[in-house]
Order: sequence, then C-alpha cells, then structure tokens
Amino acid sequence: MMSMIESEIINVHNLKKYFDDVKAVNDISFNVYKGEVFGLLGPNGAGKTTTLKLLLGLLEPLGGEIKIFGMNPERDEVKIKSRVGYVSEEPLIFKSLTPKDLFNFIASIRKLDEEETTKKVKEYLESLEAIDYYQQIIATLSHGNKQKMQIIASIIHEPDLLILDEPLSGLDAKSVRVVKEILDIHTEKGGSVIFSTHIMELAEELCDRIAIINKGKIVGIGTFEELKQQTNKMGARLEEVFLRLTEQDNSVVEIVKKLRKSYKSKIKEME
Repeated sequence: MMSMIESEIINVHNLKKYFDDVKAVNDISFNVYKGEVFGLLGPNGAGKTTTLKLLLGLLEPLGGEIKIFGMNPERDEVKIKSRVGYVSEEPLIFKSLTPKDLFNFIASIRKLDEEETTKKVKEYLESLEAIDYYQQIIATLSHGNKQKMQIIASIIHEPDLLILDEPLSGLDAKSVRVVKEILDIHTEKGGSVIFSTHIMELAEELCDRIAIINKGKIVGIGTFEELKQQTNKMGARLEEVFLRLTEQDNSVVEIVKKLRKSYKSKIKEME
C-alpha cells in the first residue's frame, strides 16, 4: 500500500508571494495526494489564483517551497508541465486559431498520436455539444465555448495533475455535469485535481478536501466534515462554514437585516 508521502503529488510549505504591500499568499502550506480532488475556496482577492500560478511556475515565490511530483516548478518547469493540464479563469488559448488547429498544435508539441488524439477530441467535443465549433476561429466563440476548448486542451494528453482556476465559468448546466464526469473519470484513473471555485455546491460535491483562504492565509483545511468541526457548525452547509472561517458571517447577517428593514419600510409606504 502506498504511504501518504509516496502518494504526494503537490507539497507546498510556507509559500509566500507579495505584490508591494499586498500579501497575496502569506505563508501557506498544504499537500495534494494521488487521486484526490483538492479545492481552494476564498473571497475575491484571497490568493487562490496567485497560488495556482505559483504552482505552475508562472510566478516566482517570495519564499517557501513547492514540490510537484517531487520537482521544483522553477527548475523543472518543462518536466512538470508535461504531466499537468491547466485551465485558467480567462481562456488563455490562441484565439486566432480554430479548435482543430489548437488541438493539432498541442498534439504536436506533446508528441501525441495524431489519430488517437483526434478520436479523443471528437468524443469530448460531442460530449460538450461543441462539435459545430471545431473549425471556427476561437476568437468568435462565446466565453463558455472558449472554456470548453480550454478544458479539452488541458486533458487530451491525460495528465497526472489538473490545475483548474474557476473551470466551470461560463458553462451551462449540462456542460457542468459533463465536466464533473470528466473529473470523476480522471481521478478514478489515479489523476489528481486542484482547483479554485466560488461555487460552494461544486466544492461540496467534488472535493475530497478543501482549503479555505482569506487574505492570503489558509484559515481552514480538511474534509467538509473536518471543516464543520473546526467551526462548530456540524449541521451546516459549506457556505455557512466558509462565511464563518472567512469572518464574513456577522457582516452578512447585518446586510440581510438592512435589506429586510428597507424592504419592510417600502411595503409600509405602499400600504
């Protein structure tokens, strides 16, 4: 049986990244294991996207250590990226190409079998109801369809790790269901996923463990049940746990009170 250390895909220790006076990532540590879906949750500006970009080597850390497959993203960038699929919040794909051109390009640089890749791409396009856009210029596609192409581009080489930043942004309900199934199959085959999301229901449904980030720090980490224990909210939904850990629960209560008070005042004025 594989030990926890042997099954580590990502190891982050005391990671830091500042932008001038903003501590975007402030001394965080966590691990992601083989076959695990690990979620990053946090308010806007909490440091989720910065953390993912540090893992990818797109940003240089101020301090701390990152190991992916036991390698350093700064020194072993090419080796790591050959085993990783990435989906950004805003589609970072060659918009002057067609999806067909894009996937052929990816197959070429990743040295994938052309026939097998074409077959996979067709299956994914049909599953996501995007086959009609295969030969359209990517720049002309809707945000949701660009996101579909980016998701396909991230998985056609069957990576060991998927790094996903708000991967379901712009997708319709049916496509969201299909992507969930794709992620399930990925982890069943032993692949791992780390992703950021604002969708509490998605995190609650998919994640084996969750790290909640607030102001650059991890304020809670564990399974959903462990997070509920940390906040003494055993019967709560993830949204309530999230608001408690990010210290937003009291402000939400006050906002709701003000809205209700304003609504009641308007009703009285109309009577």
